[in-house]
Amino acid sequence: MKHRSDGPADQGGGGSSGGQGGGEGRHAGRQAERQAKREVVRNRAQAHRWWVLAVIGTAQLMVVLDATIVNIALPSAQKALGFSNGNRQWVITAYALAFGSLLLLGGRVADMVGRKIVFLTGLVGFAAASAVGGAAQSFEMLVVARAAQGVFGAMLAPAALSLLTTTFTDAKERAKAFGIYGAVAGAGGAVGLLLGGVLTEYLDWRWCLYVNLIFAVLAIVGGARLLEGGRPAERPGLDLPGAFLATAGLFCIVYGFSNAERHHWGSAQTWGFLLGGVVLLVLFVVRERVAAHPLLPLRVVLNRQRGASYLAIFLAGAGLFGVFLFLTYYLQQIQGYSPIKTGLAFLPMVGVMIVMSVVVTNAVLPRTGPKPLVPPGMLFAAGGMAWLTGLDLHSTYAAHILAPLLLTGFGVGLIFAPAFNMATAGVRPRDAGVASAMVNTCQQVGGSVGTSLLNTLATTAATNYVVGKRPTKLVLAQAQMHSFTVAFWWSAAIFGLGVVLTGLIYRWGRPATGDQTIAT
Repeated sequence: MKHRSDGPADQGGGGSSGGQGGGEGRHAGRQAERQAKREVVRNRAQAHRWWVLAVIGTAQLMVVLDATIVNIALPSAQKALGFSNGNRQWVITAYALAFGSLLLLGGRVADMVGRKIVFLTGLVGFAAASAVGGAAQSFEMLVVARAAQGVFGAMLAPAALSLLTTTFTDAKERAKAFGIYGAVAGAGGAVGLLLGGVLTEYLDWRWCLYVNLIFAVLAIVGGARLLEGGRPAERPGLDLPGAFLATAGLFCIVYGFSNAERHHWGSAQTWGFLLGGVVLLVLFVVRERVAAHPLLPLRVVLNRQRGASYLAIFLAGAGLFGVFLFLTYYLQQIQGYSPIKTGLAFLPMVGVMIVMSVVVTNAVLPRTGPKPLVPPGMLFAAGGMAWLTGLDLHSTYAAHILAPLLLTGFGVGLIFAPAFNMATAGVRPRDAGVASAMVNTCQQVGGSVGTSLLNTLATTAATNYVVGKRPTKLVLAQAQMHSFTVAFWWSAAIFGLGVVLTGLIYRWGRPATGDQTIAT
């Protein structure tokens, strides 16, 4: 009886074990199959990595040029939709507010959900918002569409840069890829001016928004085919209090500087938001020191090379608006250039920027690191801006504008590509999205600071110039010219500050791959 009893028990145990083993085998088989599929996609992405760069560059160009292309279309849009001069700035500010304040959150979402899905979602949403904005029948509809563009751009931009970071791991190829990416990011504003002028003059202002559909479709098709997908193996948690503090703080900073363009610096609508933003960002840093899953791990920014790179991107973004904004005003209002001719005037600068970004970073950065590149780049850009202060009412493009433009483009080409590269070099895979988001945040907030600060200083200079003078046509033109000169000097000062700070913070040596925090 015992023997017969043990037999079935043994068989049952063997059957159970076999069933369990079979289940484990099937589970292991499914895991192996999924791993094999991931390897196929990863290998395809590596094999077509330069096409991946083309996809990412197309998406980045769309986001960057949208910051300036709408400026050219704004007068025509205002006439068509009938909104006031007071409301006009909201078409620009709505995009900047949503984009600048949500970038860190968008970068962390990319780390959590997966960069490919966030990248493609951002593209689809950005395209849809652009279509709505192009078809806008009212001011409110246009502003909502621009804000939506900013929201989806905040998802798209950090996902794009983190995809580039994880695709190119070889030092030489990485330098070349980031050279191209940096050229796109640096030249996008000038491309937006030219493209906006062509579309507005020959088609309609609405095409300054519809054109995004072309970029988006190309990037969506390429991204769906080439990018590595799937959820990340190491998924960080989301720090909701940190997300709130970062988003609210960045919103207040961008909004405060936007208000400075319409109100004086002593207005509570300016300094109140700026002070509130600073307090919220300080609380954000305190929160990140104790959070279990920080939105922005402090190890990302305390790396000395990355910290210097973020600072370089911020300062270059602020100083570069002295070229794009005030030289555009000078060419159109003093020289009488059309929007298209103005855009063409920037092309030599863009060409030099692209060549320097690709050639110099590919040949020098992997061997020496960023220190021989970024601080001298700041110095060249400062020299170009200082050179532009010599412009007057009778200056000509060939004799007085082209050379400082080329010098500035040479300098900026030395700044952006190495800084973008080092800002994401050696970062942990789980932090790639948020490290990339910091790059875009610094560029966006730097641009907002530069625009409002330089515009306020220029406006004040023009107002002070005409005090006690008869406001003749010549005096008003001279006042305007004086305001441009002040803006160029301040742009030079911003780049000069960049020379000092990046020269002090950057380390000598080749790019590192690990986290090296600043000694305290």
